[in-house]
Amino acid sequence: MHLGEEIVLEGGALVEKVVQAGRGGFCYELNGAFAHLLTALGYRVSLLAARMVMPDGSLGIPYDHLALRVETGQGQGQGGAAGAPRSWLVDVGAGAHSLYPLDYCERGEQRDPAGVFRIAEAEGEEEGDDLEVFKDGKLQYRLEQRPRELADFVPGCWWHRTSPESPFTRSLLCSLPAGTGTDRVTLSGRKLVITDASGRLERTLAEDEVLGAYRKYFGIALDRVPELREP
Repeated sequence: MHLGEEIVLEGGALVEKVVQAGRGGFCYELNGAFAHLLTALGYRVSLLAARMVMPDGSLGIPYDHLALRVETGQGQGQGGAAGAPRSWLVDVGAGAHSLYPLDYCERGEQRDPAGVFRIAEAEGEEEGDDLEVFKDGKLQYRLEQRPRELADFVPGCWWHRTSPESPFTRSLLCSLPAGTGTDRVTLSGRKLVITDASGRLERTLAEDEVLGAYRKYFGIALDRVPELREP
């Protein structure tokens, strides 16, 4: 969006951008492309709408976030031919989320290299309705369980691309897990932050270092530096 390029929510277009073009994306694109891959491999995949928790504790807009429920077992997928059917919450587009799938039906704590996660019935909701996803005891997002289509997320995607209230229009951000656990590399504008076992390294890049940092740390080759655009 900070290059003025159109975002097309269609499985083939998303795979072409993320995989073939070596580019990144936000939740609609990353989870959308991953769903396209998993479906091609034979898994049953449901697209689920979620609302992220804002810094003030409120919930984001409807269709604020896209997550996946993936069914394995009884011949579903190349890796799940054996064993009973199981459902997983899979989310490769929520920033610092779990590195591994979460057991969708488990209501106790689930330990992951990125933290301790828990899926719970939403407070005040009847069983079978919304779920809440916690990380280290803090609510991350509220998840609807009704399956959706990729086209359902177009209005939310448009809002995040165009609204001055969207966190994506207010900052330049590229972030990726690095290694295991909480290791991560983040480029925010010209500020580079690397967190690993040795601690946290933070420095401001010179303008002529930015494109090289995108290539080195994220494998993203750009011909010009992204810039904040007026919504």
